[in-house]
Amino acid sequence: MSDQTTPATDPAGPNGPTTGSTSGATSGSTGGTGSSGSSATGAELIGQIAASIRRERERSGLSMAELARRAGIAKSTLSQLESGAGNPSVETLWALGVALNVPFSRLVDPPRPVVKVIRAGEGPVTHSERADYAATVLASCPPNARRDIYRIEAQPGETRASDPHMPGTVEHVMIGAGRALVGPTEAPVELGPGDYVSYPGDAPHVFRALAPDTLAVIVMEHI
Repeated sequence: MSDQTTPATDPAGPNGPTTGSTSGATSGSTGGTGSSGSSATGAELIGQIAASIRRERERSGLSMAELARRAGIAKSTLSQLESGAGNPSVETLWALGVALNVPFSRLVDPPRPVVKVIRAGEGPVTHSERADYAATVLASCPPNARRDIYRIEAQPGETRASDPHMPGTVEHVMIGAGRALVGPTEAPVELGPGDYVSYPGDAPHVFRALAPDTLAVIVMEHI
């Protein structure tokens, strides 16, 4: 497990080093979001993630060492993330979310305005370090609801393999453009524009783009 992190000012890239590294993961657009104003910049998003990780860890009563152990990352890596000095990958944030028993979006989504508009290319983005795959949080679950919505942009190449999320999670995927192989690791389904699939998110699952510029929307339900 690598302890190295990328400084918060470094630009994010779609592919990072080995799993557990916090390199090249988050980015943000400076474009507008309707009545909500500008989206967070990359540096602002990293600061929000740092505060969220620290808040949720303290809420759960876990020490930094215990959270790092549960998430399978180095304590030094977690320390850098909480101080805003690291740039976490999708994989690292998912691992922390599972360890903290909170949805992924709670670690990355900024406060929501009453009316929220996110244009194409805007919003808080995290990149996979295993595949050319980027996830944008469109809406995190409000109080008394247990669902998150993501826009996915992916390119053909490495498969984005996901470890199980929190028990009871169900994922719903609809393809908007391109084609993708989506679903349980042992039995994924090929989808095209307009196609939909749902499957257990608490078991290993995959997303593999089969055509350039594949776009999808994922809705995650949490019990």
